[in-house]
Amino acid sequence: MDIRKLMNQVFILTGSNLGNREENLAMARELINRQCGTVINSSSIYETAAWGKTDQPGFLNQALKMETSLNAKQLIRCVLIVEKKMGRIRKEKFDPRIIDIDILLFNNEVYNFDFLIIPHPELHNRRFALIPLAELAAEVIHPVFKTTVSALLEKCADKLEVKKYQ
Repeated sequence: MDIRKLMNQVFILTGSNLGNREENLAMARELINRQCGTVINSSSIYETAAWGKTDQPGFLNQALKMETSLNAKQLIRCVLIVEKKMGRIRKEKFDPRIIDIDILLFNNEVYNFDFLIIPHPELHNRRFALIPLAELAAEVIHPVFKTTVSALLEKCADKLEVKKYQ
């Protein structure tokens, strides 16, 4: 039996707007790879203004494609441990943060737990998530909207500028 068929394919978005943002994304990618599953591919890094609460530093974001044997509940617990190890403190929604890790897609599955909704419920409304995701998974079908990631990006009403980070 091919072990890869037993693995879950997941797309994650990492973001940082405090400290050395580029180093924070690299550290998150490494910790996710070591503790949560295997990072297979990563998008370019993109820079955007803060979304939701705009009176704070801009973000760097990067999408990761990974394989994991963890189920969705186990993966969110693992991701939260990575955030905590990196110094993330949750006070208020949209606060500045050293690291933010969101599960965007988990296979083609839909979950609606109190503490976790997959696909990410705001994915289709956020260019800063769709652009890096489309770099890795343009033709992946969103399991709720039944359309590709690239089609979601084309229809996205968000006007926030998202540019590749140099």
